[in-house]
Amino acid sequence: MPALSAATRKRSVLPGFGLTMGFTLLYLSLIILIPLSMLFLRTLELTWTQFWNIMLSPRTIASFKVSFETSFAAAVVDLVFGSVVAWVLVRYHFAGRELMDALVDLPFALPTAVAGIVLTTLFSPNGWLGRFLIPLGVNVNYTPLGITVALTFIGLPFVVRSIQPVLSEIDRSHEEAAASIGANRWQTVLHVILPEIWPAMVSGFTLAFARALGEYGSIVFISGNIPLKTEITTLLIVGRLENYDYAGATALAFTMLLLSFLLLFLINFLQSKGKKHSAA
Repeated sequence: MPALSAATRKRSVLPGFGLTMGFTLLYLSLIILIPLSMLFLRTLELTWTQFWNIMLSPRTIASFKVSFETSFAAAVVDLVFGSVVAWVLVRYHFAGRELMDALVDLPFALPTAVAGIVLTTLFSPNGWLGRFLIPLGVNVNYTPLGITVALTFIGLPFVVRSIQPVLSEIDRSHEEAAASIGANRWQTVLHVILPEIWPAMVSGFTLAFARALGEYGSIVFISGNIPLKTEITTLLIVGRLENYDYAGATALAFTMLLLSFLLLFLINFLQSKGKKHSAA
């Protein structure tokens, strides 16, 4: 009977490790590894001189600068305001809360090209917001600020949905204990709540940043695609594809992928170090 009980406990609803691991490797190979390997092989069609001429051209360097700066700025804005939105949705009950919760996911469902057109119209000289901002000297359309606004729009759900479940699982007795020993609200946030949600905040920031780096549809209209000013790398890649320069486009894509991977690896490394520090 003990042997039977042990065997029963080891049984799983899903198939065994070998079958599931094989399926996982096959799926990852077909969807991720093979396309990425083709990207690398297509880049090898260029000589080193051709590759570095593309990478070091002023237009390419400017596009990398705009892409990373606007993506980082948008992710930071999403991190701040997304944390506030998640806090409101979890900690307060009010009329329209379900509607607000559903609106957070709207950028997921809305086609990015539609979002770009809407934002461009909104900040145009005759738009609802542009008519007030432009007289004040704040130009959004065809500027890096406009790109940041578009990227903030599409990245907010990643932060909210990363932080929201963690906030809902925090034991409020810890906050009550901190208040009972004289901690004020800010001390409770910094020493009780923030350490709990910090890993989720970093995850949300990473997802928003990665999503912003690869964005195209919402930016193509509001950026104006001005070379050396508002042209991001994805737009430069599409331009090369339209000119049938497939090797040059894949070289830019591969470099963008490599830089993004290194940056995301650094962020995840810092996140893991933070977890170990918090645990200690």
